[in-house]
Amino acid sequence: MNKFWIVLSHSFMTRFKSKSFIITTAIFLLFIVGIGNVDRIIGLFDSDDVDQVAVIDETGELYHSLVEQNELLEVNYELVDYDGTLEDAEEEVLSGVFNGVLHIESDPDLYFSAVYYTDQLINQSIQYQLMGNLQQIKDARAMIDQGIDQAVLEAIYQPISFETIALELSDGTTARTEEEIGVARGLVYMMIIILYMAVLMYGNMIAMDIANEKSSRVMEILISSSSPISQMFAKIIGISLLGLTQIGLFLVVGYFMIQSRAEDMVGEFFEFFGFSDVPVSTYIYAIIFFLLGYFLYATLSAMLGSLVTRMEDVSQILMPMTLLIFIAYFIAIFGINMPESSLVTITSFIPFFAPFVMFLRVGLLEVPTWEIALSIGLSIGTIILLALIGARVYRGGVLMYGRSASLKDFKRALQLSKKDK
Repeated sequence: MNKFWIVLSHSFMTRFKSKSFIITTAIFLLFIVGIGNVDRIIGLFDSDDVDQVAVIDETGELYHSLVEQNELLEVNYELVDYDGTLEDAEEEVLSGVFNGVLHIESDPDLYFSAVYYTDQLINQSIQYQLMGNLQQIKDARAMIDQGIDQAVLEAIYQPISFETIALELSDGTTARTEEEIGVARGLVYMMIIILYMAVLMYGNMIAMDIANEKSSRVMEILISSSSPISQMFAKIIGISLLGLTQIGLFLVVGYFMIQSRAEDMVGEFFEFFGFSDVPVSTYIYAIIFFLLGYFLYATLSAMLGSLVTRMEDVSQILMPMTLLIFIAYFIAIFGINMPESSLVTITSFIPFFAPFVMFLRVGLLEVPTWEIALSIGLSIGTIILLALIGARVYRGGVLMYGRSASLKDFKRALQLSKKDK
């Protein structure tokens, strides 16, 4: 048992003290801080000058209507009543005085026509807003000409009364409202991304660590003093603790960043991806499914990593596992908008997908307890099965040398493990 703790602490401390771990962690922490202050960072480079649009209104009637429309919509540009010629305005656009010039002329068939001259065609937000405002002015004039009263128009466009009421379920609870789903959506989305990154990054780290020890012949010394099975689980747990330490730092910094900017974090994005008032059970399930997914893929990585000797063969041997992770991730991302689909329901019981997909269902839907328990049970059973098979493959795989990056080497590894007993 003492040798197990030695391998575990060595796996953890070697990576923890490495420059790559420190630099990577620092970069991600700076990224989190930067994302939390992205509005302030953009503000440092943005000029306080407001974009100006010159308006040449030959009808003499539309300029003031456009200004009123802009005041109601709070647009990000300013209209200027231009007295000069169109040629002069175009020159001032090219010299940077104006963002563009709007030329309005009378048109007996269409009330008026408009042309917008600019040298900035990439960002067309101003053009679209001007076109929308002019369309509303034209519609209003057409309706007035047809004798339709303004009060009648307002009544026609008045929104209907429509309300959604959550019905009571058979267990006495009510279905989740859109507000409750919105509150949990942010946590679900974040959990999916963190688990996706963790299983890819740390699973690859486990496999490369084993392959590196085999290529440097350190493995021959290790297996002479400690059993291969003990080494496998020591490496899995050691690197798991490393991953949890790094992710814990990210979450702590992210939490304090959200708390410090809570008053500024308003708008559609933070309303859609809410983080407040999330039930405690959702956080508990997040931890459970994260650990299940992590240890399932970590065990698989250790088993596959033991089959290769060269570092460059690691990515090839891990390709089937990587594809499984990709599929699970994309099903979960797809399921955020359609959590009740049959695909999401079925894959939530498949152990390789369950950590992603079942947590998605738990976070966004009222899932029966027996379904959650079944999914967790199947995942635990798969981890145990992989551990038993992985221990035998690892025992024989660490004795295999030479070029090898094929799943056919499973049989050879199992045969060697029997001889090693």
